[in-house]
Amino acid sequence: MPDPKMNFELDFHSGLPIYTQIVNQISGRVANGILEPGDQLPTVRALALELRVNFNTVARAYRILDEARIISTQQGRGTFIMDKPPPNVTEKLRRESLEGLTRRFIAEALRLGFTQTEVRQMVSEQIKVWKETTEVEE
Repeated sequence: MPDPKMNFELDFHSGLPIYTQIVNQISGRVANGILEPGDQLPTVRALALELRVNFNTVARAYRILDEARIISTQQGRGTFIMDKPPPNVTEKLRRESLEGLTRRFIAEALRLGFTQTEVRQMVSEQIKVWKETTEVEE
């Protein structure tokens, strides 16, 4: 049974490079505590097959994550999430993750023909609904 932590969703129409989407999703899950230090990631080859993307795309994403010290690849053992980054790095990762989500949302809404005003209005409405439902739950 596949690990839900590793259930990555790619948008091939977003204009955002696939390797960036992979980086954003992994770093976002680390920042939010979904992926924790010591968690093992799939091999580059396995993730490429699962996502149906080129091996080099996943390798590039892993290289970026490795350079950011989010993951560590240990020859013969696998690729693992490093110790939790310091709060300033975690906050940066969280912000980048939110920016990526927002860009994808806006790009898709505009692609569907919605105006900036319609998008802004819908976001405002949904924030109000979200606030109302979370206040009730608390």
